[in-house]
Amino acid sequence: MSGLIVPPGQGRKLVTKAQDVTFKVTAADGSSLSVFEVIVPPGFDVGAHTHAHSQEFFYVLEGELELLAFEPAERTTDSWSTWESTAGDKAVRATAGACMFVPPNTPHAFRNASDKPARMLFQSYPSPHHETYFEEIIEILSSGPSVDIEAIRAMRERNDVHQITPLRFEPPALPELRSATDRTA
Repeated sequence: MSGLIVPPGQGRKLVTKAQDVTFKVTAADGSSLSVFEVIVPPGFDVGAHTHAHSQEFFYVLEGELELLAFEPAERTTDSWSTWESTAGDKAVRATAGACMFVPPNTPHAFRNASDKPARMLFQSYPSPHHETYFEEIIEILSSGPSVDIEAIRAMRERNDVHQITPLRFEPPALPELRSATDRTA
């Protein structure tokens, strides 16, 4: 029996405007967990959600992310950024080296509120729930000019993703460029 070595930059890539996901270790490799390297662009918010059967582990490699992994005193459906647990837990700003473990049925979320991409290692158990999720979301997002909300809802249900607050992608606005004639000395 042999193990698996994946060199830097290698692995199957799935790229959307909202995320860049590289499959590192999958069920096809004989693994009971899935491992991904994810580039999270500025303005991406996965939205708070739970998994009834899956557990996850996130490790920030570069940049910063806001992370949440607790049951709030009150679940609101618009945004998780102000959630607080009965014990006083709040979302945290996580930089390189920080990690988050999420047991089944725990509300969790991450977002990149900075102006630079963040890179994280993401593990999900059991495989292949998140592998299938990433593959299906690419298909749905590339199937036409508009997003089929019902297809996304059904895909999430099949893959043990129970969304609480919406997934959002609102990239920061680029600064306006002034022409040479607009500049003053």
